[in-house]
Amino acid sequence: MDGLHNQVFAPPTLQELFDFWQRFPDAILYAGGTELVRGQGSRTFVLPGNLLALFRLEELRRISRTERYLEIGAAVTLDELLGLGKILPEILKLAVMQIATPQIRNLATIGGNLCCPQRRMDSFAPMVVLDAKFELRTASTSRWIAAGRFAPDSGIPVLEKKELLTRIRIPLETWHHVSHCRIGQARWPDSEGAVYSFIARAEKGILSETRLALAGKELVRDREIENSIIGKSLPLHHREVAVFHDRWRTKLQDATYPEGLLRDRFLNLIEHAVLELAD
Repeated sequence: MDGLHNQVFAPPTLQELFDFWQRFPDAILYAGGTELVRGQGSRTFVLPGNLLALFRLEELRRISRTERYLEIGAAVTLDELLGLGKILPEILKLAVMQIATPQIRNLATIGGNLCCPQRRMDSFAPMVVLDAKFELRTASTSRWIAAGRFAPDSGIPVLEKKELLTRIRIPLETWHHVSHCRIGQARWPDSEGAVYSFIARAEKGILSETRLALAGKELVRDREIENSIIGKSLPLHHREVAVFHDRWRTKLQDATYPEGLLRDRFLNLIEHAVLELAD
């Protein structure tokens, strides 16, 4: 039996999934399937020999909320996320609404969007600035990792062999300023495109926290620059805006990523976001 191909397994428990994965190490995980069929224009889709379908794993489809966190199973669809309404952080809602069409969002899962090996997709930058944590499990281990470490500055997601993203934990915090933008061509994802996310919080007229990230082929973030305007009174003075923008320009001046038009657009978005804090 182990020599057969073109098989689809749909285990109802994680233990059974890992058992199948051990028997068929070449098997590909299948949830919404949107990444598997991307770019296939013929009427007949070419699929891997062995598929591990996740749709029967109720553990991966759960959504729960506490006073501090929103926890989302990795097999929750993007459409189901939007159905959470005001519970879903605004920056993540903006990102998900820009993904493909309603039909695709009804199939695509948040785990699949985060685990794409080719690049960081739409939901990654929002997860980084929200300081989300990801639960990664194997047959015998479980660990939590920060979103920014899951797919670091460059390279693919840090999943170990036969390791599965199972849950996303998002802190429920108040953010008074939110800005999100997809940069690139109409056909997404394009090789030079990226996603930009910015959030900021103020307390009693004082800027208490800012976070921003650009995610595409690489992840761009600098906590030191983010922290440089914390503690400033709002509205920001235009001189403070200029200094903040210049620090980013200096950082990116000799960087290999982003470069060209993507770097210029990123700098323009940064300037626009902090200018809003000066109004």
